[in-house]
Amino acid sequence: MSHWKIAAAQYEPLQTTLAEHVTHHLKFIEKAASHRCELLVFPSLSLLGCTDQDDSLPAPPDSALLQPLAYAAATYRMTIIAGLPVEHHSRFVKGIAVFSPWISSPLTFHQSHGACIARHLKTISVVDEQPEGMDMDPAFSLFTTGQSVSEPNLLASTSRLQRFSHQFAIAVLMANARGSSALWDESGQLIVRADRGSLLLTGQRTAQGWQGDIIPLR
Repeated sequence: MSHWKIAAAQYEPLQTTLAEHVTHHLKFIEKAASHRCELLVFPSLSLLGCTDQDDSLPAPPDSALLQPLAYAAATYRMTIIAGLPVEHHSRFVKGIAVFSPWISSPLTFHQSHGACIARHLKTISVVDEQPEGMDMDPAFSLFTTGQSVSEPNLLASTSRLQRFSHQFAIAVLMANARGSSALWDESGQLIVRADRGSLLLTGQRTAQGWQGDIIPLR
């Protein structure tokens, strides 16, 4: 995973149309591309406005409306993970869409917790159960999660993610819409944490370990 650069998008929840959400995502994607990021993770239900609701979700958007994000993934050679509703067992539930340079249309998954990513971004495994109880494949090098939580739930969530990182010796990247997006290294040590605001939190893995940065979105 040498010289691998990743990013988490952070911004306050928005109430707007799907087309405007897509345009907003593209601004973050372009900023991440300008910093040579290969992976960008958005908060929970980002294409719905970063809501933290789990029920009464609308139907998933038509895949054609998401093509600008697929095009951006191909153009910038970037894997993008965004949040949206998906249909599962005749219900609309929280899920993610994965846009990657090697696929023409997004892959969608119902999920509750996040995704494990293997080296070179060629393998993604979505985690739907409590991640603490999963069998971790040693090929995975990063666990990503998109959230939209505030205190006091945020403190409990970040503590759980830090323990998870240490337990499985895996780096963890969290994109949280309401602030405190963060990156932990494989030992559970905090590398970088954001305050509030519209920004990119970035992490770069080199032979010397992880380094992090905060980039305001202007």
